[in-house]
Amino acid sequence: MREIFIKNRIIIFRTLGLVMLLVGFSVHIWTSPKEVLIENEIAAANVARMEASVAVARVSRKEAPKSEASKFIEELENAQNKQIQYLTMLSMALGVGLLAYSFIGKPKNV
Repeated sequence: MREIFIKNRIIIFRTLGLVMLLVGFSVHIWTSPKEVLIENEIAAANVARMEASVAVARVSRKEAPKSEASKFIEELENAQNKQIQYLTMLSMALGVGLLAYSFIGKPKNV
């Protein structure tokens, strides 16, 4: 097993490097928010907002107390977003490192 690894070390490192870069970029693209919204989505959001404001106007002005769970949920979502960002950066750095290491030549003893 060790002989196979030593024999194909360059191919293994390059393959792992490319896979890590591919994973990093795909996670980044998958988790990044959409920059452009479709006009229908914007219109639907506007209609939903207008309907909500009309519904609130009809209901009495008495507001329900907010639950404390929303703060915990926001903190959890923020922590998950940071973890995804760190995972993306780590996988890209490992991919670049493995690719760079595979291209470094072994010094030849004369």
